[in-house]
Amino acid sequence: MAKKCKCECPECMPEWLATFGDLMSLLLCFFVLLLSMSTMNAKKVKEAIGSLAGALSVLEGGTQTEVSPERMQKATPIQQREETAQTVNKLKAAVTEFKQLTKGGRGANFVLQEGEKGFFIRLPADISFAPGSAKINNTDALLFLKRISIIINEYLPKNTAIQIRGYTDDTPPPPTSPYTDNWELSAQRALSVLRILMKNGVNPKQLSAAAYGEYHPIASNATPEGRAKNRRVEIWFFAARGNAVNTKKSVLDNMQK
Repeated sequence: MAKKCKCECPECMPEWLATFGDLMSLLLCFFVLLLSMSTMNAKKVKEAIGSLAGALSVLEGGTQTEVSPERMQKATPIQQREETAQTVNKLKAAVTEFKQLTKGGRGANFVLQEGEKGFFIRLPADISFAPGSAKINNTDALLFLKRISIIINEYLPKNTAIQIRGYTDDTPPPPTSPYTDNWELSAQRALSVLRILMKNGVNPKQLSAAAYGEYHPIASNATPEGRAKNRRVEIWFFAARGNAVNTKKSVLDNMQK
C-alpha cells in the first residue's frame, strides 16, 4: 500500500483576494490618470496649505498666504440675542424666595406674570407699605427690590424699559395720610419703588412711573380680599421701541404651578 506523501508547500491565497487586488490596482491607475490630466493651480494650493496651517495654529513663522479679491467673502456679523428666559428664571427664583419669607400667606398675591408687550412683577402694597403711606419699611421688600435691581443690571437687555405702576383700592386714604386722594397715593408708591431701583444701580433712563389710582382693579372691592389684591405696585418690563420682550411661555406657566 502506497504511503501518502505529506506536502509542506504553503497554502495558496484565496481566489477572491486576487480579484480584490486587481480591483485596487485598477482604482489606483484611475486616480493616477485623473491627477495627470488635471490642471494644478499653484496659488490655490498655496492658499489651501496656508488655511490648513492656520487651522492647526501654526501660522506664525509658517507659510504666508495671500487671498485673491475674488475669493474674499464679506463676514456677516453675528447678532447677540439676549436670552430673556434666563432673566425670567432669575426673577422667578426671587419671587419664590420672597413668597417663602412673607408670613401669613400674604405672599400668594406676589406673582410674576405675562402681560401686554412683556411681563411684570406684582408686589402687594400690604406687604410693602403701611396703610395710607408710600414709604417702604419692610426689610424683606427692600431686599427683594435690591435683588431685582441686580438681576436687571446683569441679565436684562439695555434697551428694555421698566415702568413702575401704582394702584389702590376704592378706599380713600385715611385722615392721617399726607395724600389727599388715591391718585397721589398710587403715584408716590410707584415713585418709592422707582427710587429704590435707581438707588441700587438701575439706569434712570430705563425707568418710568405711572399712577392708576383705584380705576384699574383686578378684583372686586366689595371684599377685604379683593381690596387687598387691588392695592398693588407692578414692575413692568417691555422693549423700549414698542416691541414685546420675548419671554418663554413655559417658564411663566410654571409660576402658576
